[in-house]
Amino acid sequence: MSSVFVIAEAGVNHNGSIELAKKLIDVAVDSGADAVKFQTFKADKLVSKTAQKADYQKQTTSAGESQYEMIKKLELNEDAHRVLIDYCNEKRIMFLSTPFDHDSIELLNNFGMPIFKIPSGEITNLPYLRHIGKIGKEVILSTGMADLGEVEDALDVLTGQGVPKEKITVLHATTEYPCPIDEVNLRAMQTMRDAFGVKVGYSDHTQGIEVPIAAVAMGACVIEKHFTLDCTMDGPDHKASLEPKELKAMVQAIRRIDQALGDGIKKPSKSEAKNIPISRKSIVASRPINLGELFSLDNITIKRPGNGISPMRWDEVLSQAAQKNYKEDDLI
Repeated sequence: MSSVFVIAEAGVNHNGSIELAKKLIDVAVDSGADAVKFQTFKADKLVSKTAQKADYQKQTTSAGESQYEMIKKLELNEDAHRVLIDYCNEKRIMFLSTPFDHDSIELLNNFGMPIFKIPSGEITNLPYLRHIGKIGKEVILSTGMADLGEVEDALDVLTGQGVPKEKITVLHATTEYPCPIDEVNLRAMQTMRDAFGVKVGYSDHTQGIEVPIAAVAMGACVIEKHFTLDCTMDGPDHKASLEPKELKAMVQAIRRIDQALGDGIKKPSKSEAKNIPISRKSIVASRPINLGELFSLDNITIKRPGNGISPMRWDEVLSQAAQKNYKEDDLI
């Protein structure tokens, strides 16, 4: 059983199409991810009609379109959620979705959402944090754009509402699409783990799959990564998302690294134990030795195999009398 929970972030890459959303679910299943995540919002409650798009959104969506107009086309209504949840159950993958407003929190709670994912943009939204905290479910908190104090404040709100720290995972993230590699700062993930005593993970917006794999090696127990059917599709997030083969390669690599991390106990592994007598050395006779002769630098040496007296006992063996006759290369 893998200890790393991998979220394939479909987000809004369904472009408002249920059929496209189902295809994304199929890709997530094939990749071996633990969950596929969408976004739940009502445009009227999320953004004002005059709000501008982010720079990366301007480059990947229709010119002259407001942020409101862009996301209005990407809403999933209650019926769409029901269809996608049923489809995920059929395909045996966990359905998750990030709520962006209070109505969406309630909608997902009514659907029995097992985990609530808080996006980076809501980390300073006190009423929102309180609402999710009161539900008492497991929480994944993204921390893009936040400093350590803001993360601490958000955690205080959640725990203050009764969410145990054991049920919170904090994700390091850099909210830029794609994220410049020199701004990833993976060590910040470990900083939050040490500062707050919580489980940590990484929400990746870099291009490629190397950084989330490195995050697992550094202790991430949750990895989230955007994916799409085709990076050239129209929409705000396609360009910074993995295509199906890349997503599958990432998940496979994460599983291998997670397995390679082991339990941390330094001891011979099962497979290498048989090589101890072959690779290590023993104290042996460097020439024929007669019964009663004292062992010395002149008549003993160290050679393979390692199933005799350990060379760590060299000083103990020197000057002792031979208890029998030895031929050259005999184990002492």
